[in-house]
Amino acid sequence: MNNLSPQCQTVLKHLTAAGSITGVEAESCHKIRHLPSRIFEMKRSGYDIRSAVHHDCTGQRYVRYSLVTK
Repeated sequence: MNNLSPQCQTVLKHLTAAGSITGVEAESCHKIRHLPSRIFEMKRSGYDIRSAVHHDCTGQRYVRYSLVTK
C-alpha cells in the first residue's frame, strides 16, 4: 500500500470497508474527481479490481468498482 498515491490509498480503504465504490461516491465522500485513473493506478500496482456497469433509475450509466479478495 505504501507505493500507492494518497488518493489510491483512500480508494483502497473505501473498497476494504464498503466493498465497492462509484465515481459519485469517490467525488462526494473523498473529493476524488477521476476515479478510473486511480483504479488504473491500483491495477498497475497489482490490485485485482473488477468493474460492473449499472444504470440508475433515469437510465444514466455508471460503473461500480470492487476489490477482489483472495
